[in-house]
Amino acid sequence: MYKRILVAVDGSETSERALREGIALAKVHRARLRLVHVVDELTAKGETPSTPADFWNAVRKAGERILESARARAAKAGIEAETKLAEIRTFGSVVRRVPNLIVEEAGRWRADLVVIGTHGRRGMSKLLLGSVADGVVRTSATSVLLVRGAERKTRRAR
Repeated sequence: MYKRILVAVDGSETSERALREGIALAKVHRARLRLVHVVDELTAKGETPSTPADFWNAVRKAGERILESARARAAKAGIEAETKLAEIRTFGSVVRRVPNLIVEEAGRWRADLVVIGTHGRRGMSKLLLGSVADGVVRTSATSVLLVRGAERKTRRAR
């Protein structure tokens, strides 16, 4: 039985699927739910504000909006969720990866389960793009539930 479920959210459709699964599990198990979003200076996307401080503030606000949207979805389903915005400030410091922060947060919060979406990439795209979900699975001492993104079209035999 799960008592503490951590769901990693990033605003993508795959993340939304993971959130729905995390909410459903929290309801069934009457578990606490924590929603985590990681903002990363190096990989952040968005407008280019005039100063680094403005840029970082914009990145954090975007992360906070993602968390608030996820928290509202949980509340609508009758689940009270905690939120956590984790930050990777890589410029001028040791590089920390997103999967590491998710795993560290799961350990700190003593999660019984981590729920995370996976795009199911294979081959070269997986090699080039990497996978946060794969990194979490490889390094987590906590059980991890991978939730697939949109169903992939199968190739027709020729």
